Amino acid sequence: MAKSEQPLTPDDAAELDVFIDHLWLEDGLAKNTLESYRLDLTSFALWLPSQSKHLLTVTQADIQQYLAVKFPQSKPRSIGRLIASLRRFYRYLLRENKIQLDPTIQIESPKLPRSLPKSLNEDEVIALLNAPNLNEPAGLRDKAMLELLYACGLRVSELVSIKTTEVSVHDSVVRVTGKGSKTRLVPMGEEAADWIGRYLKEARGEILQKRLSDALFVTNRGEAMTRQAFWYLIKRYALLAGIHKPMSPHVLRHAFATHLLNHGADLRVVQMLLGHSDISTTQIYTHVARERLKKLHQMHHPRG
Repeated sequence: MAKSEQPLTPDDAAELDVFIDHLWLEDGLAKNTLESYRLDLTSFALWLPSQSKHLLTVTQADIQQYLAVKFPQSKPRSIGRLIASLRRFYRYLLRENKIQLDPTIQIESPKLPRSLPKSLNEDEVIALLNAPNLNEPAGLRDKAMLELLYACGLRVSELVSIKTTEVSVHDSVVRVTGKGSKTRLVPMGEEAADWIGRYLKEARGEILQKRLSDALFVTNRGEAMTRQAFWYLIKRYALLAGIHKPMSPHVLRHAFATHLLNHGADLRVVQMLLGHSDISTTQIYTHVARERLKKLHQMHHPRG
């Protein structure tokens, strides 16, 4: 029988539902994150009957055997995410006194290479920002979105969820809701503020055609811009700008962090602006800062 035809046992399905609800209520995790947890744990639960087990009777040996099955067909990053899902689930069950021992306690995550994400140089960013047609309302909207994305280093989900009440053109700041529903105030600089102001005055009303929306960035249908639609737009503008690298909104976020460090920003400041709760997430950029320090040393030290 194919996996898709095998239903979860009622008990396992109930345990997963309660756990996912717990993550949503207690941690406010995003929908995509919750879906990732559910996908990993459901796949594991569907495999367990072949071992005559269910979620509450799992041992360390069961998890190791499951990982042995998954390793040949999965990338290290996917295995790491799977282990993180299992670890969090069983720690939750232990706290709730539903199990006596945590079967993940000695399971180690695979070592992942810490490579710097793909980015754009400053000339490429300028070309991308100049790609929209400013003679069209939608082009002016897209210009404002690209300028704000690069000025603030936002995640695409953060960009498309901004409300008109959360942006202050006068103060050049935007209130951003990030992962875990955490909010932060991010300065956007004069350039982005000017383009947001121009978009609000000249284009947003024309796009909405008297329809009402509290979203800052809207489509011709009078709805908030979606992540998928903006992914399509940024890829199209990259081609118009002559950029042939793999392109996504996240690439512009990485460019934001890299260019800040290249121009002397402190890693902790970049952490705050990116909305990383842990400095270890930002440390993927440390070699950028290190290379800059080497160049400064060579330029200015008498024995550089």
